[in-house]
Amino acid sequence: MSDALINGLAGAGGGIIAQLITYPLQTVNTRQQTERDLKKERRKLGTVEQMCQVVKHEGWNRLYGGLTPSLVGTACSQGVYYYFYQIFRNKAEAAALDRRKRGIGDGTVGMFSSLVVAAFSGCVNVLLTNPIWVVVTRMQTHTKTSKKSQPGHTSSIAPDEAILAAIEPPPYGTINTVQEVYGEAGVWGFWKGVFPTLIMVSNPSIQFMLYETLLKKLKERRALSKKAGGGVTAFEIFLLGAVAKLGATVVTYPLLVVKARLQAKQVSDGDKRHHYKGTFDAIMKMIRYEGFYGFYKGMSTKIVQSVLAAAVLFMIKEELVKGARLLLMKDTINTVRSKPL
Repeated sequence: MSDALINGLAGAGGGIIAQLITYPLQTVNTRQQTERDLKKERRKLGTVEQMCQVVKHEGWNRLYGGLTPSLVGTACSQGVYYYFYQIFRNKAEAAALDRRKRGIGDGTVGMFSSLVVAAFSGCVNVLLTNPIWVVVTRMQTHTKTSKKSQPGHTSSIAPDEAILAAIEPPPYGTINTVQEVYGEAGVWGFWKGVFPTLIMVSNPSIQFMLYETLLKKLKERRALSKKAGGGVTAFEIFLLGAVAKLGATVVTYPLLVVKARLQAKQVSDGDKRHHYKGTFDAIMKMIRYEGFYGFYKGMSTKIVQSVLAAAVLFMIKEELVKGARLLLMKDTINTVRSKPL
């Protein structure tokens, strides 16, 4: 098994576990990003309070809306990303060693090379998996009101507490979402938001650049230390992943909001302020009607969710890689021993 495949499978496994742990936060964050009701926005519900509102009016299952395609998307994204990341990383390391032989550099991959490697990996990932995330965003933002709030019934829910204005036509699953997206814009509808998403590859690029740099520094310090067992622990990997993701999220969050707005269901009639024709149109309308604050809606929730998810992902991925390499090493040793002399 190649090192790239090991990293790809480990990344997919770590991504799935991180997604399961943090998915309710992701759902709430997507709703915060796509919220355009100014009355509701003025209330500034906290993350926990908003989760309680969703559970109260829509049920627990809505916190996990789109979980199945999201897990598929996470496995595909992380697998594709880590697979190509390792391939490009190996080429970068080979090039660095070649430069060292020619008396240029120290033979290690620098920050800029790490950034380029992560960017190329991210672009491949985005182009292959964007349709999955369009479906996930639709399912996360698709909401329903309580039957009590239907016409002809009295409702004790205040207007600004209602969870959007749409009665859910049961069922609303992955197939329904795919049909809806295709009916609105055809095949190209599955690549909505791809432009800001491609720019968003700077997020994992910055994340990996920070992570690899911090990990390299830590390993260098451990190598100089005379302590026994100076390897990097799982908890340290967890912290490095959290710090790297925090830095990347703060820098690129506005692009994430624009992407979510484009991938969510568009308002084709009524208030044209909520209908976006493309990336530039979305940016201009958000600046005009919501101000720059609109680009940072739900940022605190996203920081908690993404930092926790990234930290868990890095920790589990590194442990899976170590375990896989150890098993392969044992198999190799056993194979050698079993061969007749």
